Amino acid sequence: MKVDGKHFRSIWRERDGWSVGAIDQRRLPHEFIVAKLTSCDDAAVAIRDMLVRGAPLIGATAAYGMALAMREDSSDPGLRRAYATLVVARPTAINLKWALDEMRATLAPIDPVERAEAAYARADEIVEQDVEINRGIAANGLTLIEAIVAKKKPGETVNVLTHCNAGWLATVDWGTATAPIYLAHERGIRIHVWVDETRPRNQGASLTAWELGHHGVPHTVIPDNTGGHLMQHGMVDLAIVGTDRVAANGDVCNKIGTYLKALAAHDNNVPFYVALPSPTIDFAVDDGIRDIPIEQRSGTEVTDMTGRTADGRLETVRIVPEGSPVANYAFDVTPARLVTGLITERGVLKPDRASLAAAFPERTAASAE
Repeated sequence: MKVDGKHFRSIWRERDGWSVGAIDQRRLPHEFIVAKLTSCDDAAVAIRDMLVRGAPLIGATAAYGMALAMREDSSDPGLRRAYATLVVARPTAINLKWALDEMRATLAPIDPVERAEAAYARADEIVEQDVEINRGIAANGLTLIEAIVAKKKPGETVNVLTHCNAGWLATVDWGTATAPIYLAHERGIRIHVWVDETRPRNQGASLTAWELGHHGVPHTVIPDNTGGHLMQHGMVDLAIVGTDRVAANGDVCNKIGTYLKALAAHDNNVPFYVALPSPTIDFAVDDGIRDIPIEQRSGTEVTDMTGRTADGRLETVRIVPEGSPVANYAFDVTPARLVTGLITERGVLKPDRASLAAAFPERTAASAE
């Protein structure tokens, strides 16, 4: 997608052919900085410290982390060590383990001498696959927006509510929840996005608003608690969110607060869709509420906020009294019964076990092995 009119992806191989460039999302929206990853440890730190974030991008970064590791040590112990280092970098997004399993399946059977070249080739394939998947999500999600356009008066704006950042910054390009929005905008459909700020890390205010603004998509940032009010007053036509993991039964794990938006949407008859690439489906998890691990992150994400002062300085300030305990659950699980549909590269699916299994039989077979 575009930054100041120039096309960017969130991660890429640098011109030297081996190091990896990635947008440092911790510095947005105030500074646009490109980080250079040169080792497996660099990739692990980037994932853990949220230099990169979003389930698909975490998977892509892990794949390149394996390639960087094979450049350093392509032996069997080196392969095992790289996998072990990366797989624990973040616990919730299933794309991390999926990408590492794909890399290990490619590399384990071949001669260590050939592993570095093969690792870069497979990582590049995972990156390009993510882009193509998200193009498919864009096309399938566009049909939902076009259906709303057909029901509204000609020329009226379609209002979409988002939560967190499921844009191109969370993937390699296009995004998941934003992919249909970008495609609708490019097709000339009048569209407006209500952007949840998404406390505590403010990914909506910091990232979604930043990328929508650079791409020219009309949007408005709102406090997290505003969505229900907007729905009550007919100001939201549909909600589209992303996800870090979808269970086999259709339960959806996403940024904390998603469940509350789904409840409000259900109460106000607002369609609530989840956009996801197939690697985000975890057929090994039967029940999302019971079985998906929920990451608890540092309390400083809640107690401290960073912003730009009037004189241009970046400052971090504490907003919670000293001594007050803080809980920081990073995700929640939305039951499948509250989800209108799952927007995938293979169509808009019902959020249930049968529909997911029918659409992705190869994934269900792999999870059974």
